[in-house]
Amino acid sequence: MSGTAGTIALAAAPGRAGLPAIISTWEFGKAANGEAWKVLDAGGSALDAVEKGVNQAELDPNNLSVGFGGLPDEEGEVTNDAILFWGPKHAVGAVGCIKRIKRPISVARLVMEKTKHTLLVGDDATRFAVKMGWKEESLLTDKARQLWEAWKKNPKRADFWNHDTIGMVAIDKQGDLCAGTSTSGLAFKIKGRVGDVSIPGAGAYVDNDVGGVAATGNGDVMMRFGLALMAVEFMRAGAPPAEACGKSLRRVEEKGYRVSACLVALNKKGEFGAARIGERGFPHAIRNADVDELRKV
Repeated sequence: MSGTAGTIALAAAPGRAGLPAIISTWEFGKAANGEAWKVLDAGGSALDAVEKGVNQAELDPNNLSVGFGGLPDEEGEVTNDAILFWGPKHAVGAVGCIKRIKRPISVARLVMEKTKHTLLVGDDATRFAVKMGWKEESLLTDKARQLWEAWKKNPKRADFWNHDTIGMVAIDKQGDLCAGTSTSGLAFKIKGRVGDVSIPGAGAYVDNDVGGVAATGNGDVMMRFGLALMAVEFMRAGAPPAEACGKSLRRVEEKGYRVSACLVALNKKGEFGAARIGERGFPHAIRNADVDELRKV
């Protein structure tokens, strides 16, 4: 079903709840779900599924907002933010403003598994990735370069417009939850900018007893609210996923902001939900044993 509460739009997925299950943001989430489902359907962990699913978006050169092929910052350099949040251990790894490295969410996983830290940033995150076996390479495709060059030539310099984060939440057959997000961030952003994606509780949050949430939209505003964490807490209090997302997003508008934002959620039962403010028609992709479809909220 779908509906609105004020300027908040909600969407709860059709079909029965069940394990395993996945929900992802945007149209490209459907292909990402396909890769994640291969892991889940074979009995694999939600952690492996989210990593592989998000990798699919990160390695797509035609995706202008995630990973390789993402639009660069104001000086023509592609930087990425990513987070992986693993429910059973309540463990997190994240990278912010990482450069010249493909598959940033996989680097985030190594931050979680190989260090005692949570977040590494900038060139130091790149150096960590190289130590872990990655090679440095250009992430700027010809298509992205041409768009950046056109932007540089425009005397009016159009406002930032790109914010299509890949956000994914999955629950496996064992009932364990994982969430992950990855993005090249706002197109032509100020150098050094990091958005909400790599901040635990903002870009993604999981409580393995309750559910998980991932976020996409205007990260500079969204990170001021801890929306993913807040939505999980609303689920803990008994709200279904879509309602929990809507209640969390309502806090943004109550503070006077009029921005575009979307949350996607999955609870411990495998129930889906999503909510948005601002931009009409936020797409999200859902998958379990009964459904594999793209929806809008």
